[in-house]
Amino acid sequence: MRRFRLYVNTPLSANTAFTLSGDRAHYLGKVLRATPGTELCLFNDSGLEYAATVSALNKQEVEVLVREASDPGTESPLRTLLALGISRGERMDYAIQKSTELGVSRIQPLFTTHCEVKLDGSRQDKRIEHWRQVAISACEQSGRVKVPEVLPPLPLAQFLERCDAALKLLFDQGENAKLNGPAPAGEVALLIGPEGGLAPEELTLARRHGFVGIQLGPRILRTETAPVAALALLQWLWG
Repeated sequence: MRRFRLYVNTPLSANTAFTLSGDRAHYLGKVLRATPGTELCLFNDSGLEYAATVSALNKQEVEVLVREASDPGTESPLRTLLALGISRGERMDYAIQKSTELGVSRIQPLFTTHCEVKLDGSRQDKRIEHWRQVAISACEQSGRVKVPEVLPPLPLAQFLERCDAALKLLFDQGENAKLNGPAPAGEVALLIGPEGGLAPEELTLARRHGFVGIQLGPRILRTETAPVAALALLQWLWG
């Protein structure tokens, strides 16, 4: 029998029962077509996953029996912060989805000179929640047990002022620094521009704040491809 992985925003403990309602109950009952006896794997950002079984369900609620907890060992020891210029629609979703699969710890959307996406008020809140749901779905699919934090968008200059990562990397075709040596003692920040890249003055400002330029090869990567290549490289080196 297939076992479904499901993120739940609630405390979990072994050998207990609880009731799911709202979106999660609808997803289990209507989308996944769960029935009594359906096997589940639940996680909630604790770093553990829990074997569970659907015991009963109706139109509004699903009763779940939680059994044993385990650590699947799917989280990377390398902490990474992806600072990414906001791009349109599916490109941003793809970058968040694949970065989550590759173990990113935090995602910082950025407003930059070449960013064509305008967000404010309720529209921004809805977009952040949408990105978070993309990350949750990627965790459910990939076996992760911690959902990366999707931070509220910031102007690039403000992010640079706040960033205190142990290693700050700027992906720029004009640079050729090398990555080697032991893993950094703290978080690694990756700065990647939106469609159209970062403006020259933004690259200069990033370097002033300690970002080191490297390139990912001789070809120009799209904004949604660069995070995938960069995170795969960092995880291979240190993750």
